[in-house]
Amino acid sequence: MKRPSLIATIGDWIAPCLVGSVLATTSLTVLAQGLPTDSIAPRLARPAPLVLHRPPFNPLADRSSLGGQIEDDFRTAADRKALLVAIDHSLRYLQTTRAIADYRHSPMPEITLERVRRSLQRFRQLLLTVSSSTQLQAAIAREFVFYQAIGKDGQGTVAFTGYFEPVYVASRIPTATFRYPIFRTPPNLSRWVKPHPTRLQLEGADGLQFHNGPLRGLELVWLRDRLEAFLIQVQGSARLQLTDGSTMTVSHADNTDYPYTGIGRELVKAGKFKLEDLTLPLLIKYLAEHPAEMDVYLPRNTRFVFFRATGGAPAMGSLGVPVTAERSIATDKTQFPPGALALIQTRIPEFNASGQLEQRFVNRYVLDQDTGGAIKGTGRVDLFMGTGKRAGDRAGLINAPGCLYYLLLK
Repeated sequence: MKRPSLIATIGDWIAPCLVGSVLATTSLTVLAQGLPTDSIAPRLARPAPLVLHRPPFNPLADRSSLGGQIEDDFRTAADRKALLVAIDHSLRYLQTTRAIADYRHSPMPEITLERVRRSLQRFRQLLLTVSSSTQLQAAIAREFVFYQAIGKDGQGTVAFTGYFEPVYVASRIPTATFRYPIFRTPPNLSRWVKPHPTRLQLEGADGLQFHNGPLRGLELVWLRDRLEAFLIQVQGSARLQLTDGSTMTVSHADNTDYPYTGIGRELVKAGKFKLEDLTLPLLIKYLAEHPAEMDVYLPRNTRFVFFRATGGAPAMGSLGVPVTAERSIATDKTQFPPGALALIQTRIPEFNASGQLEQRFVNRYVLDQDTGGAIKGTGRVDLFMGTGKRAGDRAGLINAPGCLYYLLLK
């Protein structure tokens, strides 16, 4: 599909990886962190070969650090079903010629497409045939090797954030209410002279000057709120309820050749907020109360994202298969094996009985099915939380350290 940080990188201020214990967390949002999630759309570019001074992950010699229990990961039949769905999506990708090409760039020779595929098939079989979590844990311990990501610090510390597919109201035609478009890819984008035009040059400070430049006539759909149109570019996809009663889904198609700059970073640098206070609802509230500030801060994200309609398809990851809520992660595919099975340990927000969000430590099996413009290196993971407001509320509060492991058959 979606993901750079505020004043410093996340790894500069998060606590070390505390596996199996209570993790410190800060209620910052993906947007506030400046972590774009525009990887939810398929990426056609192959991962470039990378020369590494050390492997991105290593076999785990002492499994006691894993904490031992996974009961919380399979509380209901729906939990297993979601994991099975995600596994099937990865298996579909691993049967493609693209997967063959991707695995030619594996950073570790023992991590092959065939080994990843067999690992998924065996894990899937265990899910369907082993009845209890205790038995499943025992089977996994016998048959699988855990490879731990070295993290940003070389000690296993991984920074986790969340992303989601937003749902907004939109119009196929411009009106006095719906004035802010998202755009198709310019047909001549590959011939644009670099450096590409900036966001300011493409749409103006107010976001309404696009008709004066190369975006004219490329309007795909129109939003009523400028920040919503911007957030679609941050998240990389959206489900749109159109005014004619139909639904449109859009996904990332391409983007200009600039790194992502988070407006949260810029607002903190300007002294508008303290880092520890910044959340997505607070940011949205601030810009709603100070709309002129959007003219100042949104153009500072020089990167511009283009979209394509996807005909109602579910949110798609960079591997060209759907991403599954709470079961799909985005990582740097030059570092980690695409489509592989992983275990994450971190804190994510859950709704309690009172409808309030509270942080809960999780051991969760996931599939590595996505990437993003800011998901770089061995110390970043973005967890897909689903579609709509509730998913967005939770995704915006994921910002915790944790650990990442890959499971491969012995």
